[in-house]
Parts: sequence; structure tokens; C-alpha cells
Amino acid sequence: MVPLSFGGHDWRALAQGALYWPARRALLVADLHLEKASWFARAGQMLPPYDSIRTLADLTALVTATAAEEVWCLGDSFHDIEGCDRLPPQAREMLTALTGSTRWTWITGNHDRVLVDRCGGAVCNEAEIDGIILRHEARADEARPELSGHFHPKLRVRVRGKLVARRCFVATERKLIFPAFGSLTGGLDATHPEIVRATGRRAEALVALDDRLLRFPLAA
Repeated sequence: MVPLSFGGHDWRALAQGALYWPARRALLVADLHLEKASWFARAGQMLPPYDSIRTLADLTALVTATAAEEVWCLGDSFHDIEGCDRLPPQAREMLTALTGSTRWTWITGNHDRVLVDRCGGAVCNEAEIDGIILRHEARADEARPELSGHFHPKLRVRVRGKLVARRCFVATERKLIFPAFGSLTGGLDATHPEIVRATGRRAEALVALDDRLLRFPLAA
């Protein structure tokens, strides 16, 4: 975990694309997209059906490592509104263990905006916590400090002639967009026009490593 200051609070950025809030002992993640593979399978595109188990295993490890007492999921936690019903038994057991041992809040997104509470935890459209707005998709007109997901930002840079992509946060003074945490998620280039529209033209990509935070100014 590496220190990050945002919105008047101290945070810790994690290489896995999550954020830890020490003052609240809270872990924040975005875009788990649980049961994405089974959603594609219903349409005839067969993918390995282990995405939810992998994502929840990674999340369980972070909750344990940080000793988090709160967890906030910033939308699109399920790939569709029936995703919770399709969880295999092992994944459901992992998820209910997490929601039962923490103060867990699901913020709804465009994929799961009608999220019915079948897996534990509270559900809301957005929240304001200690002056920080938590929602799924950034609002360009929001002047308050805002944490969001939705765009799955990735930084693409050329290293020794090869194009390398890493998931990243996109940050401005008032906005912090999370990368997707889910194991089966793609991503938009951090300079994509939709991200620029949401953040403005003075943003930077943040890539969290285990021991440092790399900052890359973004050219709109």
C-alpha cells in the first residue's frame, strides 16, 4: 500500500486497483462484474466459469490483509441484475462470508442498477461519507470530491518497443476514477474521450505498485 492524499483525507492505494481508507478502516473497489462469464454463456459464448471465484478470492485476501471493517463496492458489482442468483455455491459462500464479517455496501451501477439484496450488505445508489461522494459513474458537474468506477481505465505505454497496459486510477483534484477490480474485465484507455469528458483535461494516471505510486500526466 502506498500513501495517497485526496479530498482532504489520507488513503492507501493498492496494486490490485483498490483503495484503503485508514481513518475508517474501509476498503473500496469498483466493477467486480461477478458472473460475467455465466452471462456470456447464456448467449452461447462459453468462457471459463471461474471469474467470480477468482475475483472474490482476491477481494477476500485484501480484506484480510488490510483488516478492513467496511467495504464499499462502487457499482457494476454483478454483470447483470440476476448475477447473484447464478453464483456457484463456492462463490456464494465466499461472498456471504465477506458481507457477514464487514459493514458492506453495494453502490448500484449501470449493469446492476436494480440490485436486490440476496447476498448480504446494504444497497444504495450513491453515498456521501465524510465529505466524499461515492458513486458508480463520475459526474462532470460534481464539484465535491468524488470516487467512482465505470470506465475501467487502463494506462497504455510503450516500453522498449512493446505496448504495455496496466490498470490505473485516473485522478484530478476533485475526482478519482477506479480501475476495474474484476478478473474478467476489459478497460478504456485512460485518455479515452469519455474519461476526458468526465474528468476534464488536467488529469493524471496513477499506477500503484507495492512500494510506490507512479504518476503519468494525461494528454487529452
